[in-house]
Amino acid sequence: MLEHYCRKLFALALLVAGTGVHAVAQEWKLVWSEEFNKDGRLDTAVWNYENGFARNEEAQWYQAENARCKDGKLVIEARKEVNRKNPLYQAGSNDWRKKREFVEYTSASVTTAGKKEFLYGRFEVCAKIPTGGGAWPAIWLLGSDMEWPSCGEIDVMEYYRIKGVPHILANACWGTDRPWQAKWNSKAVPFSHFTDRDARWADKFHIWRMDWDETSIRLYLDDELLNEIPLAETVNGSLGQGSNPFRKPLYLLLNLAIGGVNGGPIDDAALPMKYEVDYVRVYQRL
Repeated sequence: MLEHYCRKLFALALLVAGTGVHAVAQEWKLVWSEEFNKDGRLDTAVWNYENGFARNEEAQWYQAENARCKDGKLVIEARKEVNRKNPLYQAGSNDWRKKREFVEYTSASVTTAGKKEFLYGRFEVCAKIPTGGGAWPAIWLLGSDMEWPSCGEIDVMEYYRIKGVPHILANACWGTDRPWQAKWNSKAVPFSHFTDRDARWADKFHIWRMDWDETSIRLYLDDELLNEIPLAETVNGSLGQGSNPFRKPLYLLLNLAIGGVNGGPIDDAALPMKYEVDYVRVYQRL
């Protein structure tokens, strides 16, 4: 039953909208969706697979083998590896990607970079996230015309522990006058805010939504507004030439990181972890 939560909810919304009762639903037109209905690999005309150690000193090596479509969902799986050599390893290196002799964990990150970008609209992602120790699943968007953070980043969803306490985050960041120094508008909601209302919250699918237009970015979880970011404030510093990255197209990323600067200590007993995505849908106003 849980696996059909999002699909049933969407079907109900269409039914109500079709009767003319739900005027809000009629304001939006579905312009693109990924339903993950074909078993196997993702469509490479739309999706890329990241490979290797990517960012944030995370523990996982990204590879395509850890992402698959099955039974109408994208399943991203984080796994423990044994005696797997790091092909980048260099003894004595100070680079975190090269100084690790072994690949201890693998996972997957998929993106639409260079293939599909979006500017404004309503974005919905229905997903069930892992919450074990070290889990750091995310739904996010990046720009492609400048270096980070001047390119802009929107975190529709992140989950990780802050000082050992699980949180769900809804954020955006943009550039300043200093390289690699971001200006953040971040909202971190203790996970207990959700589990106090539903002890089985983590066993279910939920809908993360972004409403993004020329004036603001509004981030929701199951229709609860978590953060609202006025675009009047999201202006890059000198390195980004005073531009506004959220008035330009962005591409989508879905990934399951573990460990690293935010993921925290990894609970090997919780592995393999599965991050399941039922669908991604993008709407534009009529």
